Amino acid sequence: MLYRPLGRTDLLVSEIGFGAASWWGMAAYSEAEAVRMVHVAVERGVTLFDTAPGYSRGEAEPRLGRALQGRAGDGLVVSTKAGTRFERGRMVRDMSLAGINLGVERSLSRLGVGVISLLQLHGPDLEELTDDFIGGLLALKSRGLVRALGVNSFDPAVVERAIALAGIDVVMIDYNVLRSDCEPLIARAAEAGKGILAGMPLAMGHTGLQTLKLLAPRDVWYALRALKNHRREMAQGLRMTFLGETSGMTGAQAALAYVLENPHVASAVVGSTRLKHLQENLDVPGLRLPPEVLLRIRRVQAGE
Repeated sequence: MLYRPLGRTDLLVSEIGFGAASWWGMAAYSEAEAVRMVHVAVERGVTLFDTAPGYSRGEAEPRLGRALQGRAGDGLVVSTKAGTRFERGRMVRDMSLAGINLGVERSLSRLGVGVISLLQLHGPDLEELTDDFIGGLLALKSRGLVRALGVNSFDPAVVERAIALAGIDVVMIDYNVLRSDCEPLIARAAEAGKGILAGMPLAMGHTGLQTLKLLAPRDVWYALRALKNHRREMAQGLRMTFLGETSGMTGAQAALAYVLENPHVASAVVGSTRLKHLQENLDVPGLRLPPEVLLRIRRVQAGE
C-alpha cells in the first residue's frame, strides 16, 4: 500500500480507502463476511475507513465499529459524517450544532473510538456554512473529540465555499473517469491546502456495466439503484468499456488508477462486498495507466 498526506492535517491515509456503506452495512450481508473484508483491508495496509450514521439504513457505522474493535487505534483514520442520520425508517437531516454535537457523541459510541479522525458535514447547504457555524464545529476539535473537519458534497458551490473556509480541512468529491469536470475544483482545493478524498472512484461500476451483472441478491440491489438514480452515468459508461482491455489491469483497476493519477487526491474511497474485488482494488497503488489509455480517456471526456 502507498500513502499520501491528507492536505495540511497530520493525517496520512492509504491511497485506497474502505467505504463502509451500501450493501456492506446491510443486515442481509453476512456480518462475518463484512468483518472479514475490513480485517483483510487492515492487513493489506488500508488506514482510511469512511462511513456515516445514515448509511445502510443506519447499520454501517455500528458494524464498522464492531469490525474495528481493538484495531481503531493502530494508526487508522476513521471518518464519519454529520448532519444526517437514519431514524424510524427514514433519513433525517439535522445540520444544527446541537444535532451535530449529539451525533458526534453517538458516533463515538458506535465506532468505539475516543476521537473521530475526520468528521465530514454530509451535504450541507451553502447558506448553512456560516462563520458562526464553523466556529461551533471547531469547538469539537478543541474538546479533543474530532481531529479534522470536512465537507462531503455534490454541489460545486458548496465545495467552493468549503475551500474558502479556514476551519475546513478536507473535501470529499465524487471523482472518476465520468466526472473529470470537477478536476479544476480539485486543483483549487489542493492549492488552498485542503485534503481531497475521491468518492465514487469506480463510477459505481458503470464503465464496465458491472451493475448489470447479476450474480447474487446484492447485484440486484445495486442494479435497481443504478436504474433508478444513475441512468445517465450508465449511458456514459458505455463509452469507457475499453478500460477493461487495459493490459495488465481489470477495468476497475484502470478506473481506480485514473483517479490516483491525480496527485491532489489523497485517497480513493471504494466500497466492496467481494474479497476478490477488494484484493484487486488494493493492488492498484503503484499501477500507472499506459499513455495511450489515458489519452483515449481524455478524448472520450472531451466528447470526441
